[in-house]
Amino acid sequence: MVRALAFLVLLCLVAFSLASGTEAGKRVGVYKLKKGNFSVKMTNWGATIMSIVLPDSKGNLGDVVLGKDTLAEYFNDGCYFGPLTGRVAYRIARGRFGLDGKVYHTYINDGRNTIHGGRRGFSKVIWTVKEYVGGGHSPYITLFYRSFDGEQGFPGDLDVYATYQLSSPYTLSVRTNATALNKATPVNFLQHLYLNLGGQGSGDVLGHTLQLSASRYIPLDDELLPSSGRVDPVVGTSYDFRTPTPIGARIRKVSGGKGLIGYDTSYVIDGEGMQKVAAVRDRKSGRGLELWADQPAMQLYTGNGLNNTIKGKAGKVYERYGGFCLETQGYPDAVNHPEFPSQTLRPGHVYKNDIDYKFSF
Repeated sequence: MVRALAFLVLLCLVAFSLASGTEAGKRVGVYKLKKGNFSVKMTNWGATIMSIVLPDSKGNLGDVVLGKDTLAEYFNDGCYFGPLTGRVAYRIARGRFGLDGKVYHTYINDGRNTIHGGRRGFSKVIWTVKEYVGGGHSPYITLFYRSFDGEQGFPGDLDVYATYQLSSPYTLSVRTNATALNKATPVNFLQHLYLNLGGQGSGDVLGHTLQLSASRYIPLDDELLPSSGRVDPVVGTSYDFRTPTPIGARIRKVSGGKGLIGYDTSYVIDGEGMQKVAAVRDRKSGRGLELWADQPAMQLYTGNGLNNTIKGKAGKVYERYGGFCLETQGYPDAVNHPEFPSQTLRPGHVYKNDIDYKFSF
């Protein structure tokens, strides 16, 4: 009944979008990119990665992305399984920020704060499919969304493009860019992808080894906000992943905020530009991941909120620590911290965020 109702609402949204002049031609669909035995499934609902299928060390194909079976379930998803989030990803304290002498108020949807762009952030809108090539040497899809002035409280119109492309060997590239059209606005995107290299629903990821190119982290309070504005060294703490370490080695010593145990931690990336920022390996399946990105920070999240009741794909129920997220982005709540690198985008200027997921087995 809940699924049917959610799908009916989704169809109504699509019908409404088709009736409006600026949204003509939009459809919610599922799009597959396939290159040999490597494939990715996406939807233009929220620019969401629904699955990534690749072999393990024995040649068995498996889906390493946590998610849902149907589009209707994604529409009703509160866990952010796989979408591109924005206009400002992560949290904005008290749903307010100042810019050029004016105070803006954003939609509050996480206690006292805004998370992932508000109730109708980029993960909850229909993107236009601009180009789609499902097969061949480099399959890809390019999505477009125009965020309007005042949407969820953010100033100015913003044009956003996101391209997802497969290349060899077993690499998914994500290229996003945004242009402010008429007002200065904060911009910060992240791809909220839950991964389990053993396969979605195969158990927890505590045995995965993780290495991060991060010698500093940003302490967060119980609301997962950087209220102190500090940047501290990881040396001597449970946040130190500078050498390959099992995710679960020190996880019981870490507070993930809101009374949960686990990593929900903001790291400052060492160096600048496009570079390897993380490496993960699952010994059981033999699958590995190198994450390359160009953003100054990254959030490590270990699925602390998965509580053995959230139904995933193929009848699986996701347990706590059943997936990990490596979310490359700007510094958290930078709009309220002038000591952090600015996320303000001026009219005519372009924001870019590039990610390469390089899988191996």
